[in-house]
Amino acid sequence: MATTKFKGTDVELLGNEVKVGDKAPEVTVVNSAGLGDVVVGGAQGVKQLIIVVPSLDTGVCATETRNFNAKAASIEGVKATIVSLDLPFAAGRFCQAEGIDKLTVCSDFRNKDFANAYGVLLGGSVLAGVTCRAIFAVNEEGIVTYKEIVPEITEEPNYEAALAAVK
Repeated sequence: MATTKFKGTDVELLGNEVKVGDKAPEVTVVNSAGLGDVVVGGAQGVKQLIIVVPSLDTGVCATETRNFNAKAASIEGVKATIVSLDLPFAAGRFCQAEGIDKLTVCSDFRNKDFANAYGVLLGGSVLAGVTCRAIFAVNEEGIVTYKEIVPEITEEPNYEAALAAVK
């Protein structure tokens, strides 16, 4: 059983645990810009950086999204996607207000297919039902080459390791 922590307390992660070397599940999420479908994972012929955050409406998630947006220029040719459980309308407002224009920001709000397929859904805790903070790098053939489940959900990920994984 995979876990993360929330303020020092272990929290179980629900869903199928995806490991480095596994085929990245192909899942459809909803784009915050226009409500269109976006496919993440699977073999897409391009490297993917899938950045999972609990909610853009928290300080750490907002900072993480701004940081990855600023660093996205250094990963040209990589499909970088933020996935949260925020409603697309709220995510769209956040992106507009914060100038997020180098990332595709998506929601898994409809049925949590992404959260379950990647094993990033928080179980029994005060945050049950939202995603943990995680990053997956996927190569052109759809294989997971990097995974970080941030050990403490209230902390930022290892930006440098994530970016190095898709260079």
